[in-house]
Amino acid sequence: MQKKINVRTLAVTAILGAVATVLMFFSFSIPVILPSFLAMDFSELPALIASFTLGPVSGATVCLIKNVVNLPTSSTGGAGELCNFLMGVTFVVPAGLIYKYRKDRVGAVVGSFVGALVMAILSLPINYFISYPAYAVFFNMTNDKVMAMYQAILPWIKTLPQALLVFNMPFTFVKAMCSVLITFVIYKRISPLIKGTMK
Repeated sequence: MQKKINVRTLAVTAILGAVATVLMFFSFSIPVILPSFLAMDFSELPALIASFTLGPVSGATVCLIKNVVNLPTSSTGGAGELCNFLMGVTFVVPAGLIYKYRKDRVGAVVGSFVGALVMAILSLPINYFISYPAYAVFFNMTNDKVMAMYQAILPWIKTLPQALLVFNMPFTFVKAMCSVLITFVIYKRISPLIKGTMK
């Protein structure tokens, strides 16, 4: 029985990883209010569902799968995929851990909010120490060029940390909460299918 459960968990995790991989390709920017390199996508959605239904390890694995699959076509030498993985894990693992110990609507709401908040806060060091240095190497986006894109929207922004705080942190939180809202809409319908309890 345990072997059957493990095989099913692996199979469903792999399927959700494939869905997340596809969703990564459907990213879009939000012009005027955000620099073009800040793209919205919903690839964390399957990882969050996996974290709720199968546990935080499964959610983290979905994050890993989508980035490993995209690694051969990386334009940042893997730095972008590393950042995406770290951001995803900081979101779905806290959410899954909290829900694991309180499996009701309150646990899901609190877990989702905490996960989104942790992801938003940690987006600052992840972007500052990994993403933007990678942009400078692979796209010749020096600090001055990056700041110019931020300042085209808000001229009073003076430093990169300030820009990350004003733009990236709220954007990351909203992005995570969009996945949370969609998860809450569809979760009850698909969780029996994922868990194998559908009658």
